[in-house]
Amino acid sequence: MRILVVDDERAVRDSLRRALELEGYEIELAGDGREALYRLDSDSQPDAIILDVLMPGLDGLEVCKRIRATGNAVPVLMLTARDAVENRVEGLDAGADDYVTKPFALEELLARVRALIRRSTDGTDEKLRFADLELDPGTREVRRAGEPIDLTRTEFSLLEL
Repeated sequence: MRILVVDDERAVRDSLRRALELEGYEIELAGDGREALYRLDSDSQPDAIILDVLMPGLDGLEVCKRIRATGNAVPVLMLTARDAVENRVEGLDAGADDYVTKPFALEELLARVRALIRRSTDGTDEKLRFADLELDPGTREVRRAGEPIDLTRTEFSLLEL
């Protein structure tokens, strides 16, 4: 699963990259809205986008509107310090699927990313199966003979290969 992180603050990008990589995601970074749109024009589309709203030049709201105008339904999580109700409504109306305000709890952000990716599969079965072993990349759950198995992030990533 690939996630595009778009934020003009390098420290935020790097922090999110580290946390998401520890969760087993492949991460692509963009420092502004134009770079994000350029990366979305490539052949390999991300499974989700974490998009900062307040960026110089092309802000996150405009980026999200342009993404949706092309018919791209990739899940978008807006990340911003703007926390007024009208700001959240504006972000969601621009096409975002979720909206998280800074400062945020990392555990909650990771759970929201998992939920966005899970919902974006439209009920399609992307579980990997081998004999009685079942691996769900969307929820990061593993079962053997129907019984859940607790794995570390590293163990899950190795099994997913």
